[in-house]
Amino acid sequence: MPTNSENQKNLKSFFDDEYHALKSYAKSRIDDTADRDAGDIVQDVALKLFSRADSLSPIDNIAGFVYNSIRNRVIDIMRKKKNETSLEEDMEHRFIEFTEMLSIKSANEYSDEMIIELKKSIQNLKPAYRNIIWSIDFEGHTYSELSRKTNIPLGTLMSRRHRALSILLKDLAPKKQHII
Repeated sequence: MPTNSENQKNLKSFFDDEYHALKSYAKSRIDDTADRDAGDIVQDVALKLFSRADSLSPIDNIAGFVYNSIRNRVIDIMRKKKNETSLEEDMEHRFIEFTEMLSIKSANEYSDEMIIELKKSIQNLKPAYRNIIWSIDFEGHTYSELSRKTNIPLGTLMSRRHRALSILLKDLAPKKQHII
């Protein structure tokens, strides 16, 4: 079994021998290579592994360890990029979906004015109601996640959301008649 100091030597040897294969693997895992370079990903992983090599327990399967590290790094990059680029678009889409949920008509039949009215109505809700609508319908949390995070019972969260939806429906009904 190799010692911790051998981790550095084994990692260096592996990266020297397999750099091009690692780069090809990273490239195959990324969706859009326009703003991501597979070589950068491999180098990021190498830097982290080399800086921690002596503090790690002995690595028995260097190849598996490195490939898993690259895969995890690619996943982290993809998640971060998704959150950065589409937050505003995603929120607008969620408002349209939420507007659809509150009515029978499809989203194509709503004007921007109706979405503005929905945003105003949500802002006018009591904080507890606004928070549950925001968390469940716009941030995509589940009731269970929210219950664990806030220590509020699951049933209470469900009741608050139901009451909030009722208030929104009641508030938007006259506006919907006028706008649509």
